[in-house]
Amino acid sequence: MHLLGHLVRFIVSALVLMFVSWLVPGFKVGGFWSAFFLALVIAIAAWIIEGIFGKQITPFGRGIVGFIVSALVIWAAQFIVNDVSTSMIGAILAALVIGIIDLFIPVKTPFEQGITGREDRR
Repeated sequence: MHLLGHLVRFIVSALVLMFVSWLVPGFKVGGFWSAFFLALVIAIAAWIIEGIFGKQITPFGRGIVGFIVSALVIWAAQFIVNDVSTSMIGAILAALVIGIIDLFIPVKTPFEQGITGREDRR
């Protein structure tokens, strides 16, 4: 069931990215699989950034730094995932819309801490 939970999170993230692509000018995702792989690339980039800089600078973190990093990750991901294109303004707007959607439908990535179900009990 653990793997199924991760899969559901990526599917929801892909659907959110497809909705954002429909809503935001300058941010285009070709289809579901492009959105799915874009969600995967964003999650891996967030995991790497969080490992280097800590939670306060991750794309999923709160604040202006997290917002800027999120926009940069979305912009850079277009060079990794096929059928994804965005301008810098499109990436900024996409990060803003994703942040607003995340307020109402919080979708944690599988790479965030606490997903394993194990808690630090001391």
